[in-house]
Amino acid sequence: MPNPTSPPPAVLAEKGAIFCHWLFVLLLAVAAAWGIVSLFRPLSFQDTLDTAFILLATAGTLASLWRQLPLQNIILAAFGIALIGGGLSALGARTALPFGPFIYGSQMGPQMFKTLPWAVPLVWVVIVLNARGVARLILRPWRKNKNYGFRAIALAGVLVLLFDVALEPFATLVKHYWRWAPTAIPVTWQGVALVNFLSWGFAAVLILFFVMPVLISKKPRTKSGPDYYPLCMWLGGITIFATGCGVHGLWLPVIVDAAIGIAAAIFAIRGAMW
Repeated sequence: MPNPTSPPPAVLAEKGAIFCHWLFVLLLAVAAAWGIVSLFRPLSFQDTLDTAFILLATAGTLASLWRQLPLQNIILAAFGIALIGGGLSALGARTALPFGPFIYGSQMGPQMFKTLPWAVPLVWVVIVLNARGVARLILRPWRKNKNYGFRAIALAGVLVLLFDVALEPFATLVKHYWRWAPTAIPVTWQGVALVNFLSWGFAAVLILFFVMPVLISKKPRTKSGPDYYPLCMWLGGITIFATGCGVHGLWLPVIVDAAIGIAAAIFAIRGAMW
């Protein structure tokens, strides 16, 4: 028979989620600090550091959600995002649709089916889930509005688009994770076809429409405060991108990254404190 004085399973699960969340936050902070240092002075274990950062960012993002949702829902949502996002990226690498013509470099690590680097599906998980979290912070004053869900999905798509605007110069010109081929339309952002950013935004909206049902808690929850973890992850990524671009003298992306990060922080904190 269960001990009447022992905590119920739900309480134990919540404590475990909190412990895992803060453990991953600590490890991710250490990895991020090393990553910023490596931008100034390349490290011999740079590939290992990049791998650790992606894995910890993914684990920390999922652990943050574990405090709000059952673990099976989180795994299902992550699998759906990785499958759709990774599938679209593989299609893009093969056909240039829908993002435009690009080629993955060896710096992204081993490729699955000689097409898709293993880390790309995880990058989709991190970006989409944290953009959704930032959108929820911004829209917190309107969370009881009947159209709140649709607004959150649309805003998350915009945030994913903006995050990709910050990511591309860092990924292509600093890290050389992938490279872009010229297109018929000469208007680009740091060599990246503008259709790429629109495609990222639309893809995020599509993904969230599919996975949103499992991201909604079906059980009544006690009132809780805002979750700032997605905002910290989002701003942390922007900071790393801006630092890398600054080290390489790419000052226009630095200015754009700063504007994106400051605007997102202002609106998210304003919404959270409403």
